[in-house]
Amino acid sequence: MGIGEALWDFFYRYFWEPMFTRSGYNAVNTFVYALLFGLGVIYSYRYIIKPLKIKVDERLFWAVTPMVVFGSTVRALVDGGVLPKHPLILTPGIFFTAFFLILPSLVADARLKTYPKITIAWGTVLAVWANYLLITHAKSWEPYVLTMVHTVVSFAVVLAFYKWKPFDRLYLYPALAHYFDVASTVVAIHFYGYREVHWIEHHLVQWFGAYIYYPWITLILIAVYYALRELVPDEEERHFWYLAIYILGLGPAIRDPAQMILQIGG
Repeated sequence: MGIGEALWDFFYRYFWEPMFTRSGYNAVNTFVYALLFGLGVIYSYRYIIKPLKIKVDERLFWAVTPMVVFGSTVRALVDGGVLPKHPLILTPGIFFTAFFLILPSLVADARLKTYPKITIAWGTVLAVWANYLLITHAKSWEPYVLTMVHTVVSFAVVLAFYKWKPFDRLYLYPALAHYFDVASTVVAIHFYGYREVHWIEHHLVQWFGAYIYYPWITLILIAVYYALRELVPDEEERHFWYLAIYILGLGPAIRDPAQMILQIGG
C-alpha cells in the first residue's frame, strides 16, 4: 500500500465514513475537530469580529441564532431523508456552510452600520425555509413535546440558580443551550433508543444511562467557565468563547428533536 493510499484509507476510516454513516465519533476525529474548533474561535475573533468592531454581547448571540437554527434543521433534514447527503450539509461540513453564509451579512451589517438587522433577517429567511420543510415532513411531534418538558424543568433550575449570580450573565446563554441539548439527547436515547455518537459520552451512557448527561454537562460547563476565566484574560475574547460554546449546544439541541419528529412515526 502506497503512502497516498494509506492516507486516504486513514481519512476515509476516521473522517469520511463516520460523516456519512453516523457510525459515531472516534478518538482521532474528536481530537481533530476540537483542535479546528479552538483555532476557528481564536482566528474568527481576531480577524473578523475585532476588525469589524462588533461587540460580543447579547445582540451577537441573538444575531447568530437564526443561522444556527437553519444549519441544525438542515442537518436533521438530511438524516430524515428530506435532503440528500452532501459533505457541505453533514457534520462537520454544515458548520463551515453556516459560517460562510453568515459572514457576508455580518460584514454588511458592520459596513452599513445596520448591525444586527441584516444578519438576523438573512438567518431568519433561511431558518424559515428549513423549518417549512421540517413541518411539512414531520411524522410525530411527541419527541418534541418530551424534549420541551425536560427543557422547561432544567431551565427552571438553572434560572433559579442564576439568581445568586454565580457566573457572568452572558454565560447563561451557553448554559441554557446545553441543557436544551441535554434534554433532546436524553429523550432520544432513553425514550426512543437512539445511540450516542460522541466518543466519551457513548461510554458514559452505556455505564450509567442517558440521565447521566445532566451531572456530566453540569461539571463540564463549570469547568469550562473557570478554565476560560484563567486562560482568556481579555473579556471580549472570553465572551466570544461563550458564543462558540452556545453554538455548540444550541446546534444539536435543535437538530436532535427535529431528527426524531422526521424519523418516528406517530
